[in-house]
Amino acid sequence: MRLQATGLGVRLRRAEVLRGIDLHLEAGEWLGVIGPNGAGKSTLLKALAGVLRHTGSLVIGSGSRATQIALMPQTPLLPEGMSVVEYVLLGRTAHLGWLRGETRRDRRIAAEVIGRLRLEEFADRPVTSLSGGEAQRAVVARALAQQTQILLLDEPTSALDLGHQAEVLSVVDELRRQDGISVIAAMHDLGSAARYADRLQLLAAGSTEAVGNPTQVLEPDVLSRVYRTPLDVHQLDGELVVLPRRTATTGRNNP
Repeated sequence: MRLQATGLGVRLRRAEVLRGIDLHLEAGEWLGVIGPNGAGKSTLLKALAGVLRHTGSLVIGSGSRATQIALMPQTPLLPEGMSVVEYVLLGRTAHLGWLRGETRRDRRIAAEVIGRLRLEEFADRPVTSLSGGEAQRAVVARALAQQTQILLLDEPTSALDLGHQAEVLSVVDELRRQDGISVIAAMHDLGSAARYADRLQLLAAGSTEAVGNPTQVLEPDVLSRVYRTPLDVHQLDGELVVLPRRTATTGRNNP
């Protein structure tokens, strides 16, 4: 499923947080949204998901946004006393009729995504008892149980160590390649963004600064200006790595 946003804008408490955002997403594509803190990344995802009101046009297709877009927030609420399988079943809420409980089909879908995310051994455990990486996989499972064609991820690995970061992003990448799901992910780590995303959209102060493939967008002068610190971009084993620019005193020991 394609997504097309034109001239998207958001105002919060009379402040213009996003303005003039043009964005498109092809079926099966991963778009990485990058930029410094306060650039508008989370606001953009919330606007696309319908959580925040916006100006401009957004074309997603027919049907409700709740059955087409799943949002994985940066700090998801993990309810006390709820098991993993119950939490994943919350993803079926958009498909339930008025006053209708989950069906056998809903439970089957939840069981399938729990299996795909390798969470079977945790299915009956409280979701709050999971480790960071396990909890993030449960959140992804809930989003996948919604069976949408567009998955929005807001800093999905911000609270994880390096091993769990790679695990969660690899799972999402594997699933989108298998199922043709489209992904828009706000990403803090520029190296991970370059590794997983087909295209990057760089935001700065609520506007788009650059759009293109990772090599086009991760340009040292542009990044240094947007992030307000000297940065260099290196190739390491065929992958892009963004590092602070070395200065005359970098690496020297203090006497």
